[in-house]
Amino acid sequence: MMHRDEFTPFARCPAQSDRLNDTLELLLGILPGPDHFPLAYYVQASAQVVLVIKSHAWPETQWLDDTLLKQLSALRVDGLWLNRHPSAGRHLFSKRGWSLLAGKAFSESDQGLRYGPAAFQQLIPALYQYSLDSARQFLMPRQGSSVLDLYCGIGATLRLWTEAGAHVLGVESGREAVECARHNAPEAEVLLGMCRERIPQMRRWCEVQTGERLLYVNPPRTGLEPEVSQWVALEYRPNRIAYLSCSAGTLKRDLIQLCANGYHVVSITPYDFFPQTHHVETLTFLELA
Repeated sequence: MMHRDEFTPFARCPAQSDRLNDTLELLLGILPGPDHFPLAYYVQASAQVVLVIKSHAWPETQWLDDTLLKQLSALRVDGLWLNRHPSAGRHLFSKRGWSLLAGKAFSESDQGLRYGPAAFQQLIPALYQYSLDSARQFLMPRQGSSVLDLYCGIGATLRLWTEAGAHVLGVESGREAVECARHNAPEAEVLLGMCRERIPQMRRWCEVQTGERLLYVNPPRTGLEPEVSQWVALEYRPNRIAYLSCSAGTLKRDLIQLCANGYHVVSITPYDFFPQTHHVETLTFLELA
């Protein structure tokens, strides 16, 4: 591990869903030992399961029989994946080495959103939806508005803005997520790549938009990329910003720059998306003075 974290084995993690615990318990009782199946990580995105092994070689798969497939189906598992990753530890997945062992490559959430095996899943969807509804009420997208949605994931927010009739551009670095976003919000334009690398395309998109400018961002813990933060504050200059942050430190840094360039904070609301952990996300609304 990058930070040499310690792992304590215990059964039925209370921070996870019953489906995850039941599926993990089933597979751990069937999978061969580490000499034949060097399992490094178990990843479950709702109905998609990924077994990450620390090896280039193809492992034993005799355990994958009709009985197991029926048991997985009963647990509402749509897809079972293998990710061969000989250097597993510093990074979770290998970009190569993906193989679908059984089932479907994509699933659909209760909200009708397509997602794949590498998708991030909210533990409390209703609370996350509440945050999205709050952001929509603040941003007030409407017919003719221009909404730039950075780090847009599989497109849950893109769909909100397009349903309101806005012109929407999303940017996301994950190829799988972009594929899902284009399916989930077909009326939005979605770019693949790091946000800082897509500033030229974002600039050209803005040049042809005539409506009110709005911004929704949901960056990783590193916050907005410096080039993006500067471009937003000095050039794009949206009328309203909704910023969902998973790091109070980088949020503070980005708010200092935005507020130094004419924005003021309307509200800051913490969200306990990860109960029984120390992680708290924060939704901040800003307005151009």
